[in-house]
Amino acid sequence: MNRGTVTIHEVAREAGVSISTVSRIINGTAYVADDKRQAVERAMLKLGFRPNYLAKTLMTGRSMSIGVIAEDIVSPYYADVIRGVEHAMLDTPYQPIVNSGHWSRKYESRAVETLIYRKVDAMLLLGSTLPDGTLQEIASRVPLVVFGRTVPGLEEHCLALDNVHGAYLATRHLIELGHRNIVHVRGPQGQQDAEDRLHGYRTALAENDVPHRPELEILGDFTEQPAYQALTHLLDARVPFTAVFAANDQMAAGARLALHRKGLRVPEDVSLVGFDDLPSSAFTSPPLTTVHQPTYRIGLALATHLLNVVQDLPSQLPAFDLTLVVRESTRPLR
Repeated sequence: MNRGTVTIHEVAREAGVSISTVSRIINGTAYVADDKRQAVERAMLKLGFRPNYLAKTLMTGRSMSIGVIAEDIVSPYYADVIRGVEHAMLDTPYQPIVNSGHWSRKYESRAVETLIYRKVDAMLLLGSTLPDGTLQEIASRVPLVVFGRTVPGLEEHCLALDNVHGAYLATRHLIELGHRNIVHVRGPQGQQDAEDRLHGYRTALAENDVPHRPELEILGDFTEQPAYQALTHLLDARVPFTAVFAANDQMAAGARLALHRKGLRVPEDVSLVGFDDLPSSAFTSPPLTTVHQPTYRIGLALATHLLNVVQDLPSQLPAFDLTLVVRESTRPLR
């Protein structure tokens, strides 16, 4: 049969159900018994029926799609958040459309406009770099949930973690082990998570009477290579230190390689702490001490809240605590 000619009436006749039942299944507008749903799905597959989603969007005003923009979709951190988002939508009529903002206002803005043009029913921004005013304007056009910061006027739809406290825990752990010369591999300037973690590092030093040494703050960009290069430069300059706190686990991996190539062992010569607790961090050699973020559960919570919003259901975003996971990459200073 020519797939282009198959109609909803033929699907209903093949499945032995009413046209309204087929419509409810396609639109996801009401509960349908499993046996009827399976009969309709078999009929659609047999007949080669494909719903006309453009027509459906025009009729219902809904595309059954959710726009998701992450700063970097290939980042292990954002990938795990997105995994939670996708799993929250698996058994719903909604489908995520994922884009990358590339840490750029220009590309993030373009992604936002494209998704709005495609009539997404709502939007989730993971780590947006756009100004508050721009996000408020987007929220006036489409339901919006923001992860990683709090936007005035959108507080109930924002989920921000206490990165200052997480960095404080990481730095205090090293101080309690006897370290005083602690390198901080920071994230990019102007990025909120990076600035908060820098603040937590400095706060821990100040509250524990450890002198602040600006030369021990080196700049990365949340990826491995710049962290490797920055720490290699510090080692070549023979700046003394006994511990490294990297603002995420990817930069901790870059720092570990720099130490290895200079003949320094972790943790025998230098203790190392990361941030995020990526799934791979428990399986490095040695396993990495790091600040745990429940990325998968965060993705689930964000998507669940957004789905409730678009369906006009009561919803509230939960709070998530950051905790320090101590593994074998840190030890007391000898």
